Amino acid sequence: MLGRDLVAVLSARHQGRVTAATRAEVDLTDPAAVRAAVAGHRIVVNAAAWTDVDGAERQEAAATAVNGTGVANLAAACAEAGARLLHVSTDYVFAGDAESPYPEDAPTAPVNAYGRSKLAGELAVTRLLPRTGYLVRTAWLYGAHGSNFVTTMLRLAGVRPHLDVVNDQLGQPTWSYALAERLADLGAAAERGTAPAGVYHGTASGHTTWYDLAREVFARTGLDPERIRPTGSDRFPRPARRPGYSVLGHAGWSRAGLVPMVHWRVMLADALRPDGTLTSARRSAAPGHATGDRIGSGTR
Repeated sequence: MLGRDLVAVLSARHQGRVTAATRAEVDLTDPAAVRAAVAGHRIVVNAAAWTDVDGAERQEAAATAVNGTGVANLAAACAEAGARLLHVSTDYVFAGDAESPYPEDAPTAPVNAYGRSKLAGELAVTRLLPRTGYLVRTAWLYGAHGSNFVTTMLRLAGVRPHLDVVNDQLGQPTWSYALAERLADLGAAAERGTAPAGVYHGTASGHTTWYDLAREVFARTGLDPERIRPTGSDRFPRPARRPGYSVLGHAGWSRAGLVPMVHWRVMLADALRPDGTLTSARRSAAPGHATGDRIGSGTR
C-alpha cells in the first residue's frame, strides 16, 4: 500500500533514481542481501514490515526477525553506505492509555508483540544511525493498494445492509498517498540538511473513532451513514490487545521546516474524490440482504 504510493510520488517528482525492491528481491533478514540492495543509494525508505498484529502475538520471534533484526540489518547497511534511512514505524509502540496526543519523545510501552517488535526496530535505528536515521510513526493507514479499513467499508457496503463498527478507539485515519508525499518531503529536507534525525509522527491532524470514520466514508461516497451502527471493542475478542488511544502529536515537523499533515476529514475527501482510485472500491455498493457485519480495528 505505502510502497506503491511512495514510488508513484517519487517518480512524479523526478527525485532521482527510484529503486522499488519487493520482498522476493530483498529479504530484510539476510544481511548480505540488504547490504547489496542499499549500496549506491543516498536515501532508503523502509515500508516493509510484519503487519499481522494477531499473527505476531502467536509468532513474536518471527515478527521480531523482520521488524527488529531486519531493521537493524537495514540500519547497519545504511551506516556502511553512508545513506539516510527513513523507517516507518507505528503508534503501537505506545500503551494507548493516554488522554492527550503522544509527543514524539513520549515514553514507549507497547502492549502487544507487534508493538514490541516495532519498538525493537526503532531502537536499532536510533542506535546505529543517530545522525542519519529518521523514524516516522504512522497509524490507521488506508489507501488504494492492499487491505485496509476504508476499502473494506466500501466493499461491505455492497453486501451488508448494516455494519457495526467500534466507537471506543480513537485514532488518526491517514491516507497512504499523503504519507508517501510527507516521506518524500522529509527525505528532501534531510538532503538539504534542514531536517534533523529523530522521530516524526506521520499521521493526519485531528482524531476520530472507527465508527465516525465509517460514517464519513459512507457520507462522502453517497451511501447512507445511518447504515453504520456503533458497538464496543469487547464485541471483537482478538489475540492481540489493541491500544484504545492512538492519537499522535505533531510538534516535531517544525524541526524539519514542515507543517503538520492536514486534518483527517480533508485528507479523506481528497482520497475519495470522484476521480480517485479509492472510489473504485464502491463497485456494487448498494445495500445487500445479508446480516450485519461487526468491524473492528483497521489494518496498519
